[in-house]
Amino acid sequence: MKTKRSVRQEFTTISLPTVLFKKVEKHIEGTGFPSVSGYVAFLLRVLLSETGRDSRANYESDIIKKKLRDLGYL
Repeated sequence: MKTKRSVRQEFTTISLPTVLFKKVEKHIEGTGFPSVSGYVAFLLRVLLSETGRDSRANYESDIIKKKLRDLGYL
């Protein structure tokens, strides 16, 4: 029988203004997020994945434009 391995993660503390923390706490009520920390971590993962995708797309677009320019099409 296979057992699940637990992945051990390290954590750190990030400070938020109390007013912002309370707004987020109210915002996540009933959403299934276990805590403000869990919600903030989720938002950061989404933001970072989108940023990476956009940067990569822009980089690829720049390469294509350069190749077209070098070929005399632009």
